[in-house]
Amino acid sequence: MSTRIPAAAGSSPPAAARPPVAPAGQDAVPAAVDRRRWAWLFGLGWLAQVAVRLWLGSGQTVPVATPDESGYLFAARVLTGGPDADMSSGTVYQGGYSLLLTPAFWFGDDPVSVYRGALVINALISAAMLPLAFLLLRRLGVGRGWSYAFAHVAAALPCVLFYSAFVLTDAILPVILAGWLLLAHTWLNAPSPAGPRSPARLHLAGTGASLLAAYAYACHSRGAIMLAVHVALVAAALVCRWRPRRDVFFAVLAVAGGAAAGKMLNDSLLPHMYPYGDNDLGANVAWRITREDGWAWILSIGTGQVWYQAVATGGVAAVGLAAVAFAVLRPASAGSGLPGTSGRTRALALAVIAIVAGIAFATAAALPVEYRIGNYAYGRYLACVTPVLFVIGVAVLLRASRRALLCAAAAAAALILAAACVVQWYAGDLLALYTYTGFDFPETAFLTWDWTAFHLWHATWAGLVLLFASVVFVRLRRHGPLLLAGVLAVVAVGMCVTATNRIARPLVRDATAHTDIRHSIELREQGTVAVDWNIAWTIRLSHYYWAWWSEGDVFDARWYPPPEDADVVVLAWPEDVPATASWRHGAPPGWHIVDSRRTVSGDWVAWAR
Repeated sequence: MSTRIPAAAGSSPPAAARPPVAPAGQDAVPAAVDRRRWAWLFGLGWLAQVAVRLWLGSGQTVPVATPDESGYLFAARVLTGGPDADMSSGTVYQGGYSLLLTPAFWFGDDPVSVYRGALVINALISAAMLPLAFLLLRRLGVGRGWSYAFAHVAAALPCVLFYSAFVLTDAILPVILAGWLLLAHTWLNAPSPAGPRSPARLHLAGTGASLLAAYAYACHSRGAIMLAVHVALVAAALVCRWRPRRDVFFAVLAVAGGAAAGKMLNDSLLPHMYPYGDNDLGANVAWRITREDGWAWILSIGTGQVWYQAVATGGVAAVGLAAVAFAVLRPASAGSGLPGTSGRTRALALAVIAIVAGIAFATAAALPVEYRIGNYAYGRYLACVTPVLFVIGVAVLLRASRRALLCAAAAAAALILAAACVVQWYAGDLLALYTYTGFDFPETAFLTWDWTAFHLWHATWAGLVLLFASVVFVRLRRHGPLLLAGVLAVVAVGMCVTATNRIARPLVRDATAHTDIRHSIELREQGTVAVDWNIAWTIRLSHYYWAWWSEGDVFDARWYPPPEDADVVVLAWPEDVPATASWRHGAPPGWHIVDSRRTVSGDWVAWAR
């Protein structure tokens, strides 16, 4: 030990008290080595995450999350100058995500290679959740080593990993939202004047957050919620003087320009894909918010979404949600796992709550009654925000004091139980009577080990057991965080692998067997494929997919003959009649049957000139 001798007032410190001057570059070497080591870790980690995604998606060759996947693929096809696909009376699929898929059309020469190219694009973007989750954990005060380990777990969650194996906005929205949150935090919490941060860097953060919010708006209706929240944050920054007016001006300019460009892009797709209009989900919203039973639907269905994301993460996302709510209501206490709650941090926490509530209840208001269990308990809509809540929950588990951790865990358990009671009360026997769709439940199927039926309370108890185990493991004196990371990683990867093998792969096999006619006719030579409206829409859109070079048209064979300019016509095939009788009043000269199938999804006959 050395004793420091204070210098006399006004005198210079003695030479012996000054630290020795190191040779130039000596202190920089360890820092440079450390930076290179972390660069390698992130580079290899990102490549590993990409590889896992490509491996899980290796068996995907045809859209099975229909009509969503088909809609985004057809929109991308239109954007590259390809033929139209009539999806009238269906949900509008926006062009922001499809714009990212256009390179797959530049290099692919058949529908399968284009689809696989889209999954490669998904993997490259989705794997970015690794560095983003790391940065979120670091800002929540978690050490670098544990931040890196749990960032891998966050990137392996089914809401991030499983959905990246499908052509869905769910593959990129979690990355967009996490990136937006980091940029918004940087912009709001930077000192003013900028201090060590350059003004250009701050403008870049504010502009980047605005552009990401605008891009999310161009990708999906869920992005409209994110855009509205971002605009509210920018307004709060101006009113509360958190940022200078010049900074706010650049952010407003970016969000306004980005949103306008996104709207123009989406409007340009409407005549090519919805020539006779869409299914007008806005009418559902207007009807429900003006009726008492409509509000019961909205609140109950939205609560079911919150229940699902809480259970699917073993209660960790619920811990994160409780911590964010706590940060909104009062300043964080020491050891809570969150940074001190300033007005700016409270505004960001409120923004996360608003996104969760906005997405859950807005999508519930717009949903049609589909007579499926997924109406009442569903995870995809909140999948974009689930990784953020999971990361916050991990930070609380790792950093909170014993008392704060127990309070957060108790609040999370109460939330899960209350949400389950709401789902049971509102849905009741419908959870057993309505259609079970395996694709809706990749996580809860694993928790209950049943891929054929939905079990509300079994999944609830399993989620609570995982939450209890997480609290116990993390409090162990030795290797507690390591054990927690291992358990959460095993559960997440197990969910993804079993969902791929038991849900995704069978869907691909069935879709291919029921609709693939590439061996029956040379589809490249067909200019237009017209499909009978009376055929199930899943089969109709699959025919559009396989006939990649052809324009897709639809008609109602009960009242109208097939379009005269069609080269291939696919007609519904009534039961107990020969395939030749599928063409009412007989086929015109020159037409012949090229294929016919009777399937569980619908029976059809394909005719060609």
